[in-house]
Amino acid sequence: MDYRNSSGLAMAFLYFMPDKFYITTTLPYVNSDPHLGFALELVQADAIARYHQSVLKQGVFFNTGTDEHGQKVYVKGKDSGKSIQDYVDEYAAKFRELVPALGISPEIHFIRTTDPHHVQAAQEFWRLCDKAGDIYKKNYQVKYCVGCELEKTESDLDQSGHCLIHPHLEIELIDEENYFFRFSKYQQPLLDFYEQHPNFVVPDFRFNEIKQFVKTGLQDFSISRLAKKMPWGVPVPKDSEHVMYVWFDALINYISTLGWPSFAKTSEGKPDGFVEFWGTKGHENCVQIAGKDNLRQQSAMWQAMLMSAGLPNSQQIIIHGFINSGGQKMSKSLGNVADPYQILDRLKQNGLTQEQATDAVRHYLLREIPTFEDGDYTWEKFVESYNAGLANGIGNLTSRILKMAVNAGIQNEELRARDKMEVYKDELDVFSKLFDKYQIQKACDWVWNDVVKKADAYIQSTEPFKTIKSDPKKGKTDILHLLDELYLIAVALEPILPRTSGKILSALTDLKSESVPRLFPRIE
Repeated sequence: MDYRNSSGLAMAFLYFMPDKFYITTTLPYVNSDPHLGFALELVQADAIARYHQSVLKQGVFFNTGTDEHGQKVYVKGKDSGKSIQDYVDEYAAKFRELVPALGISPEIHFIRTTDPHHVQAAQEFWRLCDKAGDIYKKNYQVKYCVGCELEKTESDLDQSGHCLIHPHLEIELIDEENYFFRFSKYQQPLLDFYEQHPNFVVPDFRFNEIKQFVKTGLQDFSISRLAKKMPWGVPVPKDSEHVMYVWFDALINYISTLGWPSFAKTSEGKPDGFVEFWGTKGHENCVQIAGKDNLRQQSAMWQAMLMSAGLPNSQQIIIHGFINSGGQKMSKSLGNVADPYQILDRLKQNGLTQEQATDAVRHYLLREIPTFEDGDYTWEKFVESYNAGLANGIGNLTSRILKMAVNAGIQNEELRARDKMEVYKDELDVFSKLFDKYQIQKACDWVWNDVVKKADAYIQSTEPFKTIKSDPKKGKTDILHLLDELYLIAVALEPILPRTSGKILSALTDLKSESVPRLFPRIE
């Protein structure tokens, strides 16, 4: 097998796929440091993006960024003693640094909602919704959670009158004149859309949840705030007394990042990003990933807004759960919020390089945290998973196979003459189908529980390190088979642990003792 020139998993997939793929995370607020929950979302999105790019060979547009408007950002900025712009600049940089820290594709697009183009796009979107007759002004009173930046009904509150998601925050009472979006107008259009797109929200139980929410009736929602009370926001067109409500403004980033509302061709004569990845028939492969607390905003509010503006809807919404800490919800008041930067630093203090630490964090988030349900993190669980899956698992297996190959005198020419990928077509098809359904944890389980364990068992049963001495021909055949298994592992790891995958593939291109990598040292 030519390990240098193989296209990896793509060799096994020849069925038709759209040639473009768009994926976006939500945009985290810049009112606090990055936490492990957003790291999960970013790494999940990156694994999906890498799968579509390296495996399915699609042109990928991958978007993330920061949400920098709204009341809680305004309050935190004022409390910091800095200008609001300086405050958001500082925190936006912390989130942008997560990209290299977590091994995210360097081709990612990073948008900030304070970017001038986004502000212009939000104002144009407002004009389209207004033109459709879906924006009006009224006086209203409402209970409001600053943490969620959402209005709350009694069913959204606990017995003490606190938000179920942010019980540590006091509910605010808003009594003022605001602009509203006619959400109620889109109840039936949304239900019709859901009926026509039976896989719109993944997983199914989240889709059932949002369908039930829409069926019970939709209430128009506020989309502005009085500038004299909360000036930090996108100005409402033709009304300087109001700024846009943060959710209305922020959701538009998913298309403003593509260059919308420009529909012109670029100077090279190519379609702009919106037309290429979102706005043209045949390019409707637009996927959004979000936490379960964003279900309503992404799969109902945003979709109704797109309908109002006359724009294509998203193709699919992926909803993941939360990460708890030792069985408890992460909370600043409890002091158990996991910081991805601190985890990376702790790993480096244990002797790991930056690349090893990065893939160690990716391994835990993708393999140990359920893709769609809540997961749990403690340092003790992390260490146990790391040692079992990486140091003793893939790391030990890779070292054993490569050392056996070097000791057996297997030549690079022998590897390049072999092509066994057809043998693995059915196995790779299992892996692909899991990723196609965004079942990332199950795809990881396939790598470790099927392929890695199978290779370990093969070594135990055949003992090629002994056979090579008594029966060189059979010993070499067994080792060549194990090298093929190692290649299978490496190409499957491309979207999951890209740096580890690259190290294994590099070692397979030039078999010599000094090229055998020490992938992961044990830690305590």
